[in-house]
Amino acid sequence: MNNKKTYLTPKGLEDLKKEHERLIKEERPDAVARLSSAREMGDLSENAEYTAVREELAFIDGRIDEVESLLKQAVLIADGDHGQIIDLGSLVTVKINGKNEVFRLVGEWEADPEEKKISHESPLGKALIGKAIGDEVEVEAPVGKVAYKIVSIK
Repeated sequence: MNNKKTYLTPKGLEDLKKEHERLIKEERPDAVARLSSAREMGDLSENAEYTAVREELAFIDGRIDEVESLLKQAVLIADGDHGQIIDLGSLVTVKINGKNEVFRLVGEWEADPEEKKISHESPLGKALIGKAIGDEVEVEAPVGKVAYKIVSIK
């Protein structure tokens, strides 16, 4: 990975650390044990279990490397009141087509549309950063331009 910063909320950082610990202490040792058992079954060229576990172990090792890189590049997003200007971590209420929607602006690794967590790298996230209450932004969407009016920032 490059030296790009990874923006995380305190919960996002905690979740990433828990995932790292689970990978190191549970999933990797389990895969190594299953690989050892599969190796004892004989001819490795015809052993589907051995091949499958080897691929799983490679995936786990790759994810461990990725999580470690993310943790090294982590920049903590402060919780709490972000004032009058939208920034990473802000809880933003916007009016869309007469209806209020609430979004949390987070780093790309924590983005989850179902939980209304949007990445600061998304089109809406980029449009909202630096804006204030009362500002309006337009974002190009598959259905056309969508107008958002900022109602509140926390």
